[in-house]
Amino acid sequence: MTTSDWKKAYSQLKAKKVKWNKYQKFNKPKERSCGTALRHCRRCNRNGGHIRKYGIGLCRQCFREIATQIGFKKYN
Repeated sequence: MTTSDWKKAYSQLKAKKVKWNKYQKFNKPKERSCGTALRHCRRCNRNGGHIRKYGIGLCRQCFREIATQIGFKKYN
């Protein structure tokens, strides 16, 4: 399977069920049980800078945008 067009490669693999299953076995994304890749922002799906405290589930950028609407105050 030497081709530069991935769509052609996929169609060739899907035609052969055994080869497609082997391809999927080694090339599908790994199931995550922990780490930053498991959690993402509810609003923008960003992985980094995640705030989980109080069950917020937002990244820090989205939290800054809607903190006052949620009920948080900024102290000086």
